[in-house]
Amino acid sequence: MSVATLPAGGLNWLAVWRRNYLAWKKAALASILGNLADPIIYLFGLGAGLGVMVGHVDGVSYTAFLAAGMIATSAMTAATFETIYAAFGRMQGQRTWEAMLYTQLRLGDIVVGEMAWAATKASLAGTGIGIVAAMLGYTHWLSLLYALPVIALTGFAFASLGMVVTALAPSYDYFIFYQTLVITPMLFLSGAVFPIDQLPVAFQQLAAFLPLAHAVDLIRPTML
Repeated sequence: MSVATLPAGGLNWLAVWRRNYLAWKKAALASILGNLADPIIYLFGLGAGLGVMVGHVDGVSYTAFLAAGMIATSAMTAATFETIYAAFGRMQGQRTWEAMLYTQLRLGDIVVGEMAWAATKASLAGTGIGIVAAMLGYTHWLSLLYALPVIALTGFAFASLGMVVTALAPSYDYFIFYQTLVITPMLFLSGAVFPIDQLPVAFQQLAAFLPLAHAVDLIRPTML
């Protein structure tokens, strides 16, 4: 690895974060609503429908159980889409990264800045679901504050994974494999929708290696 690919040090990555923030601010409302749409559909669709049949899970209502899982899921989804689509577009199509490299920034600064920005969007998405859950009485406001660091860390973890996929993918067409073969199965194997202990033993062992499962394990006890 050459020195030119490493971060220059200091807070150079903040320039990348700020650039993405200023561009996002122009369509912030639409972006936030887009990140909240899928988790809220899961929350109300499964919670109101399947929740009636399931009743309680681990001593709490199924909707409250599901809400905590959707907070982690929304952080995963927001960070993933920001890195595999938006960051890839800035790297290849818009050639924004190329322009940045003509400044004092190094490639490492750009990558760290992109991951920090994706983690920020993930935090906003996860917090948004948490606010909805708190307003509906499925968690306490103070519990949501305690969960914020875990939400941010979840976003950074999936932003890191997304940047690896972005670095390896030749084009946008390859991202569908990551979505369908990694992200979607992880949603159903990580305890976000139903308890892991209800899965076959082999899938329970697999869940131990999934980052979303660990995020759910940290967020759900805090939220409940």
